Formats: sequence, C-alpha cells, structure tokens
Amino acid sequence: MDGKKRANVKIGQTVSIVLKQDQRTGKRTEGIVKDLLTKSPNHPHGIKVRLEDGQVGRVQEIL
Repeated sequence: MDGKKRANVKIGQTVSIVLKQDQRTGKRTEGIVKDLLTKSPNHPHGIKVRLEDGQVGRVQEIL
C-alpha cells in the first residue's frame, strides 16, 4: 500500500521507511509505527512516522 496518504498508515503497522540521513541513497528501514508525525492528509514524500525503536522517517511502503 501507498505511504503517501495518512489514512492508510495506522499505529502498530509494519512499514518500510526512509530515514533523513538515507534520503540520498534511498536505503529503507523496517519497523512498527508508534506515532504519526505528519498532520496533513497527504504528503508527496510519504507520511512521517516514529517507529517503536525511536527512529523517524517517511513511509515508503506499508508491509
């Protein structure tokens, strides 16, 4: 599923995100969503989330 719509991203889901420092390379990190940080209903680069391990990034894919 697409990580650009806030309605698709739910707390507790497993997602693939790109961390700020990995934006140039596109390296993805997997984890479980703890918090949704983007307030708008859509974002062209992906909804920003905090994972349970504390990492913050933009959702690329919902697994």
